[in-house]
Amino acid sequence: MTTASTPADVVRADEARTTDGAPRTGSSLGYLRHAAGKLGGALVSLFAVLVTSFFLFRIIPGDPVKAMTHGVPTSAEQLATLRRQFGLDLPLWQQFTDYCAKALSGDLGTSFQFRAPVGDLIAEKLPATLLLTGVAVVIYSALGLWLGTRSAWRHGGLGDKLNTGIALTLWSVPSFWLGLLLIIVFSVGIGPVPGLFPTGGMESGTGETGFAYVLDVAHHLVLPVVTLVAVGYAQTLLVMRSSLLDEMGGDYLTTARAKGLRDDDVRRRHAVPNALLPTVTMIFINLGHVAAGSILVETVFSWPGLGGLFYQALSVPDLPLVQGLFVVFAGAMILMNLIADLLYPLLDPRVGR
Repeated sequence: MTTASTPADVVRADEARTTDGAPRTGSSLGYLRHAAGKLGGALVSLFAVLVTSFFLFRIIPGDPVKAMTHGVPTSAEQLATLRRQFGLDLPLWQQFTDYCAKALSGDLGTSFQFRAPVGDLIAEKLPATLLLTGVAVVIYSALGLWLGTRSAWRHGGLGDKLNTGIALTLWSVPSFWLGLLLIIVFSVGIGPVPGLFPTGGMESGTGETGFAYVLDVAHHLVLPVVTLVAVGYAQTLLVMRSSLLDEMGGDYLTTARAKGLRDDDVRRRHAVPNALLPTVTMIFINLGHVAAGSILVETVFSWPGLGGLFYQALSVPDLPLVQGLFVVFAGAMILMNLIADLLYPLLDPRVGR
């Protein structure tokens, strides 16, 4: 007796064969090839970052040794000794090979102005940057996803026009200008609005401990986080809105509605998961920015993070420090993009085939 094939059996049989009818090889092998290709691309990108970071900052006008000794009487012999001490008297190609060899071993060099290992300086400032930008990224990613979904699902309405208009306006505002405006209004105070928040820094420095210290840091955190969120959430909103609008005409949504599913269930269980793929990349790019922080915002608010350290290093220029920070910033972006690429086939099996 012949058993009738169910639709599920047909789908499984089709997935088990290639287009010419031969059995399909395991999907794990395809994923490994996909992962190997992305990992190779990440390594090439990292090497390109090393090359760029070395040569880019050497075209900045200024002599690091003269900048460090500015205002201090220094003889030509002393300047030559400092250049020899920092390796600036070596041929450029030798400086480059030494830099790459040390960087690949984890040694980012010694800062000219701080006379301390670059790795130690970065480790000291990293927690403040992770706190500031980490909180901001979580808030504006969640806000952008939520508002982008609601705007797309009710596109053309008043809420959609209002959300997209505000997002585009804030996205075009320079972050340093918005930060200065918030300081003027909410820190200094203007008219009937009193100064409610500190003008800068991460803490008051009055020796608080425990929960009082947490509240003090949170108080200093408000304005820089608001600045980053106001400027940053628009991109996630617009990408999510565009992706969901592309999905809303799909036949599978019509089928889901025909089954009697509520509109909220159709959106949450079917439309949004399929629209998330482009937004996943955006979220991981935002996570890559966590290490970089925001140089302008940290400078405006005197936040003691990597952004302020980068600004200090550029003003000399402190070549080992700016190179090390550039590698860390770019390396974080490369890592987050690699993770997104590795997650893509898990979210959508069509990717990487």
